[in-house]
Amino acid sequence: MGRTRANKLEVINDLKQSLSEAQLVVAIDYHGLSVQEISDLRDRLREKDSVCKVTKNTFMRLAVEEDENWRPMTQFLAGSSAFILIKDDIGGAIKAYQAFQKDTKKTEFRGGVMQGQALSEEQVKALADLPSKEELMAQIAGSIKSIPTKLAVGVKEVPSSVCRGINEVPASFARVIAALEAKKKEQEAA
Repeated sequence: MGRTRANKLEVINDLKQSLSEAQLVVAIDYHGLSVQEISDLRDRLREKDSVCKVTKNTFMRLAVEEDENWRPMTQFLAGSSAFILIKDDIGGAIKAYQAFQKDTKKTEFRGGVMQGQALSEEQVKALADLPSKEELMAQIAGSIKSIPTKLAVGVKEVPSSVCRGINEVPASFARVIAALEAKKKEQEAA
């Protein structure tokens, strides 16, 4: 029994909803994957707050045709298509897919779409090499934390320098007096 029109619209609306939450969509050819392997891929992606949807190309075409951001996806719609919809952790999700691809050697990368641009495999891999959101936040926090530390060290150094200078005054004064007395003794001896 085939899908009803209402059921097809429900699938398309579900795809549109998923696309609205995604930052990046990657199209892959999943031909040859078993149900267990697809489940494994989905589990790996779920840990990275991403999903893998297997759907007809026609449904995806209808879901993206009205949206400028996702329209470039139409060039990747051929054959057995699965779509990885990545929400936040772009690098982590891409790395999870790459690890899966390395383990199974059965999927083929077709392309990705982000912010209305079609991306090649090299461009998507470059995104995976970028630091994650958490790493960037840690780097920013470290930079922000270092500013007060450096300021505190600098502020602490000012009184220390002044104190060293003040402590040096009596010693310098004593050396000047000793030098004057030595000069006076030389003049008296001469």
